[in-house]
Amino acid sequence: MQDDNEYLKVLTHLYEKSLMLHDTGSFNKTLYFFFIDALAHIDYTASIYAYHYESPKNILGGEYLRWRIDEEKKGDRIKFNGFINWLKENHPQKFAALPSLWQMIYDTDNSASYRSFRIVPDPNSRVGIPVDFFYAVIDEFFDQDFLKSLYVGNSLSALFETYAAVH
Repeated sequence: MQDDNEYLKVLTHLYEKSLMLHDTGSFNKTLYFFFIDALAHIDYTASIYAYHYESPKNILGGEYLRWRIDEEKKGDRIKFNGFINWLKENHPQKFAALPSLWQMIYDTDNSASYRSFRIVPDPNSRVGIPVDFFYAVIDEFFDQDFLKSLYVGNSLSALFETYAAVH
């Protein structure tokens, strides 16, 4: 492993982030699930670039991501994809303020997806994801205004609760 591997620096950037100033137990449970899920996909995708795909780190990450497939279908989590698209239609400013990874993955008009647990922004491209992409999406998920919006009763959480009650 090369010490100058730029994807290792991305992972360090992710691992240095903290939720210490937040009470994650007070986050909307569904939004928190997808927050952690996005971080796991970021971690896994960057780790594939940084480590051999059969490294213990990637095997463990893959095991978590396999587990979450069934978890995603429980309770109001099944409504998350529809919620993102509902935001796009009914609250475009709120949609635009979402982390770009959520916009890419869950917007039905976007071809980006999670494939084999990796983030694939463009399925037709064979080019690797640039490190700047990872820095940007990590920072978006740890933006203080975004994190505050995840608390029960706050903006994004309240919109999700409204959506979930009707759909």
